[in-house]
Amino acid sequence: MATIQPKGEKLRQAVKWIAGMRQEVETRPIPELIQEASNQFNLSPKEEEFLRSFYEED
Repeated sequence: MATIQPKGEKLRQAVKWIAGMRQEVETRPIPELIQEASNQFNLSPKEEEFLRSFYEED
């Protein structure tokens, strides 16, 4: 059974997950982490693109 999440919650979870993964292994490439987060949190292409632009500015 799927649960209803507030708008943007998957994206917040993905950012939090990526931050945690970067603390564990700093050498992992960001694009690889974004792809994994996209799959794990079932992000839309638009949400995945947001993550890419968010981390480009970082």
